[in-house]
Amino acid sequence: MTLPVGFVVELDRHTRVIDGGRALLGGFPTRLLRLTPRARRLLVDRTLPVRDAASALLADRLLDTGMAHPVAGSLPLPADPRCTVVVPVRDRPRQLDRLLRSIGTDHPVIVVDDASRHPVAVAAVAARHGARLVALAVNLGPAGARNAGLRLVTTPYVVFADSDIVLDPDTVPTLLRHFADPRVAMAVPRITGLPAAATTWIERYENARSSLDLGAHPAPVRPGTPVSWASSACVVARVDALGDGFDARMTVGEDVDLCWRLFEAGRRVRYEPAVRAAHEHRVRVRDWFLRKAVYGTGAQPLAERHPEFIAPAVLAPWSTAFAAALLAQRRWSAPVAAAVLGVVTVRIARKLDGTRHPYRLAVRLTGNGALATLTQTSALLTRHWWPLTAVGCTVSRRMRRATAVAALADIALEYRRDRTPLDPLRYGVARRLDDLAYGAGVWLSALKGRSTTALRPRVTR
Repeated sequence: MTLPVGFVVELDRHTRVIDGGRALLGGFPTRLLRLTPRARRLLVDRTLPVRDAASALLADRLLDTGMAHPVAGSLPLPADPRCTVVVPVRDRPRQLDRLLRSIGTDHPVIVVDDASRHPVAVAAVAARHGARLVALAVNLGPAGARNAGLRLVTTPYVVFADSDIVLDPDTVPTLLRHFADPRVAMAVPRITGLPAAATTWIERYENARSSLDLGAHPAPVRPGTPVSWASSACVVARVDALGDGFDARMTVGEDVDLCWRLFEAGRRVRYEPAVRAAHEHRVRVRDWFLRKAVYGTGAQPLAERHPEFIAPAVLAPWSTAFAAALLAQRRWSAPVAAAVLGVVTVRIARKLDGTRHPYRLAVRLTGNGALATLTQTSALLTRHWWPLTAVGCTVSRRMRRATAVAALADIALEYRRDRTPLDPLRYGVARRLDDLAYGAGVWLSALKGRSTTALRPRVTR
C-alpha cells in the first residue's frame, strides 16, 4: 500500500533539518535519517508532496518514524466518503438530542440504546432526528453497544460518537481526508470541553487538563510515544479494518486496546487536533474523581492483552542510573548523575559521526532525555506508585523531599503550560487528586488481577 500522488506531509515541529539538508533528526524514538541528494530535492520548505514512487517512499518513511505528519487540509476526500454515525447511549436523552443536532442529516445515524432505564425518552429523541434505533435488552457496556451498531453499518466508514459529545461541522470531513493514506485505519480529533463557561472549579481544571485531550499537535497514535492511545469518544474508522470491533469484555480501556491492536496489525491511527469534538466534562468533584479511578482500572486488562505496551515508564539503562543517583540524594549523587550524562553524550555523538556538530546535537539530545527521565520518575512517585511513595515518606526524609520536589515542580510546570483559568492552589489540588485517583485505579486492578505487569517500568535500549 503506497501513498497516492498529491499526498502531502509536513515535518514535525521537533524534526530538525541538519547539515544543510543532508539529514533529518527527530521522531520517536529520536533517530538520524540521512538523505540522498535526490531525497533532499523532494523537501520543499519542510513539506514533502508525493509526486512519484521515490517521494511516496520517503513520505511513508517519515510517517513511520513520526518525523512528519499528513497535511490533512490539502488531502482529497476518499473516492467513496460515505459514513455512518454510531451512537451508544444509556439514558441521557438531553445529551443525545444535542449530539444529533450537531450531526445534522448528512450521514445515516444508528442510535444503540444500551438497555436504558427510561428507553421511551431515548426512542423519542432518535425518532425526532430520523435516526435508526437499536434497543438492546441487556446492558453490554460501551464496547458491546458500539459493536452492535457496527454490525449494521453498510458504508465504507463509521463514526463512533458518544452521546456527551458535540461535533463541529468540519470534524468528520477533515478526518476522512486522512484515509487517503491506505494504511490509516482510524483518525481521531482533539477532545475539548464544551464552549459554554465552566460552572465549577473542577470543570475548569478538566477543560484544561482532560484525560481525553491529547494536545495541540498532530501525532501518530502508537504505544510508547507521547500519544500512545486515543479516546473512542469520537473516532472515524475504516469499517473493513475494524474486524469485530471493540473487545466487548472490556468496560474501560477498550479504546486503548483497539488502537494497539490496529498498530500490531500494521495499520495507522492518526491524531488530528486541527478539528475538535466538544465533550461534556464532569462538574462534581466526586463524579470526576471516581471517573479518573475507573480509567486507572483499565490498566490490568490491558496488561493481560498487551504486556509489552502497558509499562508506566519506559527507561533506558542510563536513565535508570541517572534517576537512581538523584533519588539517592547523597554527596556523590550530582557527580554520578553528571558522569552518566557525560558518557551518554559521548555515545550519542559517536552515533552522529559524520554530521557537522555531533557533540552540539548530542548535548541537546541528552538534555531532552534527562528531562524525560525526570518527568517519568516524577509521575511514578506521584501517580503510578503513590501508595509505595506514601509508605516511603513515613520512614524516609529523602523520600519526603523527593516527593515534595516532584509534586511541586509538576504543578508549577504544568500550570504554566496549561494556562488554565484557575488559581494555582486549586489547580495543584486537582492535579494531585487526579494522580491519586488514577493511581488508585491502577493498583486496584493490579490487586484484582494478582499481577504487577501494569506497575512495572520497562527498561529498554
